[in-house]
Amino acid sequence: MHQKWQRWGIASRKWLCVLIVLGILAAVPVAYDRYQTESSSKNVELVFNYRGLVDVASYQPHPEQFINEQLDKLKAAGITSMAMFESTLDDFKKSRRLMVYNAQDIAQMTHTVIPTNENYTYVLFTNEENAGRLTPLIEDTFTSLGINVKPWEFNHQKGLIIETSPENAMLKPMQPDPIAFEMLRSKGFNIVPRMSDSLPYDQDAMEKLLAYYEANGVKRILFEGDSVKGFNDNAEKHSLQSFANLLNQHGIGIAAIENTKKPQAGLAELSYYIHYNVVRLYSLSDKDAAALDEATIADRFALATKDRNIRMIYLNTAPSKNPSKAMITDSIDNIINSLNEPGNAIKQMERYGFKMGQAQAFHITDSSAQHYFKMVVVLGGIAFIALMISYFLPSLTLLAFALGLIGSAGLYVLKPTIFEQSLALAVAISGPTVAMILAVRKVTALNATSGDMKPGRRLAVACVLFVKTAVISMSAIPFVIALLNNITYSLVLNQFRGVSLLHAAPIALVAIYVVLYLGGRPIQRIGKLFKTPITLLWVVVALLIAVAGLYYLSRTGNGGKVSHVEMMFRTFMENTFHVRPRNKELMTHPLFLLGLFLSVRYRSAIYIMIIAVIGQLSMVDTFAHIHSPMKISFARDILGLGLGFILGLIAIGVWQIAEGCWKKWSPRLRKQ
Repeated sequence: MHQKWQRWGIASRKWLCVLIVLGILAAVPVAYDRYQTESSSKNVELVFNYRGLVDVASYQPHPEQFINEQLDKLKAAGITSMAMFESTLDDFKKSRRLMVYNAQDIAQMTHTVIPTNENYTYVLFTNEENAGRLTPLIEDTFTSLGINVKPWEFNHQKGLIIETSPENAMLKPMQPDPIAFEMLRSKGFNIVPRMSDSLPYDQDAMEKLLAYYEANGVKRILFEGDSVKGFNDNAEKHSLQSFANLLNQHGIGIAAIENTKKPQAGLAELSYYIHYNVVRLYSLSDKDAAALDEATIADRFALATKDRNIRMIYLNTAPSKNPSKAMITDSIDNIINSLNEPGNAIKQMERYGFKMGQAQAFHITDSSAQHYFKMVVVLGGIAFIALMISYFLPSLTLLAFALGLIGSAGLYVLKPTIFEQSLALAVAISGPTVAMILAVRKVTALNATSGDMKPGRRLAVACVLFVKTAVISMSAIPFVIALLNNITYSLVLNQFRGVSLLHAAPIALVAIYVVLYLGGRPIQRIGKLFKTPITLLWVVVALLIAVAGLYYLSRTGNGGKVSHVEMMFRTFMENTFHVRPRNKELMTHPLFLLGLFLSVRYRSAIYIMIIAVIGQLSMVDTFAHIHSPMKISFARDILGLGLGFILGLIAIGVWQIAEGCWKKWSPRLRKQ
């Protein structure tokens, strides 16, 4: 009975291949929908942190004049927007709109005794305009928090007494400075407000604020802190939905900051409520703006927009003490030089098809037939997994396919996100594994039957197998694209899990196949391995493999550390080809071609395939980074294959020369 199931499993491979091909064909229109989505937004918005500019100005001899001059320079450099934080008393103090005193200060100023039972905050405005514009704002903020505010005057200057301690008063956020807001608008800047969730959510106040923003051309809001507006009160007030309704009503979207330690709480839910009117934002820190050279900053901007779907670039600056120059410095000029000459970031982005302007969210293309196409993709994906299983446990092939159908149906109903990610991961593992197993089987058969094949014939076989294996590995890519075709992945509101498993599983599976399935039955091979004496060499090799494996896994994902030499090489590749292939592919594709060439003649060379599979899985893994545009990922894979093929031919040539030299000189060495 077992043999019958095994025969059926092997015979079913051709039908599984038919389903895989149908799945690939069904994935094409889904991939086209994603391509249309990715092509729908080409504006890049350069946003400067206005608070940082005010901080720098506070160290200048003429702060107001300095701000005006720098704003004109920034505008001329191509910066179109200014980010404005919610104001605090400290912000107003730095911008010279008011002065803040405590009870002890007032006692000294009035030559009186400090009150024993009062710890109030005293605010004195610097002129009539500031008093008229800021008094209502301060009164509304503190009275809404239950803190009493009353008028005060000193030396004929208007002021306020806020009945709370200065330490507490300084923490309360208010609307952005209305005077600075209007000044920036008059200079032609768009405003990107930064909004916190530190105060209780007030729907009426938010309606009034967003109406004001809409009237002043605000198209996008950026959140400050660990959560989006309304998250903290959502359980009690359903404030996320209420806030989202106001955003939709006033045509205002939001921005998602790239590479935060933890996503801002409530961001994914709010994004769903506003129909994903979201753009991704890259933030250049004030430290990097000061420390990096113009060319490096420009490259970061160009790569962010081209490779990671970034549509807002946020520029920070801060004052810094420079002992060597004995002065306070800033990074404003460095930022300007990175955007224009000599960095030319704007020209680079424009060369890639982008234009500077207010960022726009992607227009999501989701054709009505996509759901049906995805059903065929799922069927093909399950077939791909069953095909992989057939090469290890052929008697379980049909059972695996049936269980895959049942399990997928149940998981789709219960946890659709987990379903699509799990199936995409399993197919991504299956593609490179099947491709490499077929290559191993082919060269093993040739090694056993072809005898001493001539180098030219071996090279032809290796080249054909190189292309064939790459095609089979890349056949998993359409499944990954179709199964993960969701705007939440492109915006990194949701992330593909299992990257480490994708990098490790094909290596382990190919190793198992090479060690256990070639040269005998698996059970017999296992028994032979257990009987083999363990030597010191085995232990050393095992330790080296473990260290190499840990290093390899540490380089997966986005958190791996990159050396300075590797960064220079990456920059060279980017500048030369405008699309950077992955280094692991440039190393393992040549190794694969060399391994194919050698394995036809030398049986022990088959172990090279265990390492060479890294290049195959890397091609699929490139498409697991869904925030990268498809065309960039395809270009990376094709470029990596092309360069890897050329390097592989060079490696084969070097091997042939070395082998010829060895044959020529080794007899003479033995005689000596």
